[in-house]
Amino acid sequence: MASKKLLVAQREFVENVRTKTFWIGILAVPVILVISIGAGWVLEQFRETKTYAVVDYSDIGLARRIEQQARLGDLKAMGKLTGAIAESLSDDDEIPEETAEKLHRAWLDLPASEMEQMLEDDPGGFQDARRFNLIRLSELELDHLEPEEQARELTKLVEDDKLFAYFTIGANPIVNADGFAYVSSNYTDDKLRKWYDSAATRVIQSMRIRDAKIARDVAERIKQPIRFKKRKDDGTGTGKTEEVTIGDTANKYAPVAFVYLLWIAVFTAAQMLLTNTVEEKSNRIIEVLLSSCSPGELMSGKIWGIAATGMTMVGSWIGFALLGVWVAPMLIPSLDLPLMEIIGDPLYLISFAAYFLFGYLLYAAMLVAIGSVCNSLKEAQNLMQPVVILLIIPLISMIFIVQEPNGLVAKVMSYIPLFTPFTMMNRAGGPPEVYEYVITGILLVVSVWIAFKAAGKIFRIGVLMTGNPPKLMQILGWLRAK
Repeated sequence: MASKKLLVAQREFVENVRTKTFWIGILAVPVILVISIGAGWVLEQFRETKTYAVVDYSDIGLARRIEQQARLGDLKAMGKLTGAIAESLSDDDEIPEETAEKLHRAWLDLPASEMEQMLEDDPGGFQDARRFNLIRLSELELDHLEPEEQARELTKLVEDDKLFAYFTIGANPIVNADGFAYVSSNYTDDKLRKWYDSAATRVIQSMRIRDAKIARDVAERIKQPIRFKKRKDDGTGTGKTEEVTIGDTANKYAPVAFVYLLWIAVFTAAQMLLTNTVEEKSNRIIEVLLSSCSPGELMSGKIWGIAATGMTMVGSWIGFALLGVWVAPMLIPSLDLPLMEIIGDPLYLISFAAYFLFGYLLYAAMLVAIGSVCNSLKEAQNLMQPVVILLIIPLISMIFIVQEPNGLVAKVMSYIPLFTPFTMMNRAGGPPEVYEYVITGILLVVSVWIAFKAAGKIFRIGVLMTGNPPKLMQILGWLRAK
């Protein structure tokens, strides 16, 4: 008996893995992921420089101060490139106000050709210059007009798409924010507005502090935000703590990626089994196979054969993932995540393999039973809708569970067999108590055994039925039969 199951399983496995479409399907998943992740970065490289102008209603030349503050990153890059400031100066270090003023004047007077050359000489710097470009009113021949008239003319330029946006600065910024406005025909891209907002806030805060005659160091202390640093037990048992790293946080969120991959693997393998069963039944191949083995042997062989196919898929995806996290730091040097440690964590990999197998077997038993009573893929797809709804629940809840891995919802879902594989995998970063792994493991084994017994009874009768699919009460009657 065992040899016949093995032969059926071998046939199912070979039938799938020897086709080109199977390997194309495996390759498609990492390709789609790479495109999804990389598309955003690539598209950013094609983002056009946003041009803007400024109408200043104040009588203190506030626009120039805001522009200087907004361009500090560019001015530092320019200062390092020209030798005006030390190369060792970090991005967080302040530069003297007088030096910043000189650099800003030089920046405004810089010919376009020299600007282009600087951008080429320092591809990593001048980030703001690549994104945003100030068009002075003199360049637009509007500097001789009154501010109200300047604003009207700029509005026309924005409407004609000759200017991305323009800002207006209020007459009395120290007292209130009246007259501050941002005019653009693009209501979705807010990067320019937020960038300029931030610079204007810093400048006006500084002016208000000076006007109130508050000492600079006192003002800085008042403005200093309170941030609680995330720390954790250092694991020595002494009660001491250490700082929580980015890797620690990523490690807790890693189960989300594993659960999503688990969901795809289980759904794909189970769907493959359903399709295979319906096609062989409609083509009468099932009848030929049943002449050589019993319905129980055929069902078990098909399930285990597709399981081996699924494990081949999963193994290939994990291989691609390991390759990706090994190559990623070479392509993106700034990537500071211990990705190899996360994806190669034995806890995750062992949990993934175990929960994939149990999750697949549980859903496979359900779908092979569905496939056995259907005569076409259309019928099978209609009957499969409830199963799809059940499979969506773990996806909806996975972010919530990874944030509360030992909460009430997570614990309750851990003991619902249809959700157990996904929920326990999702909680792996918690991690759950050892006894929970034991209890849920036993629960899954028992559930799979019951599912196989029930599916076997349905498969034995349904696989040879033709015509209209049986009613629900009729199927329940099969389950009660001995």
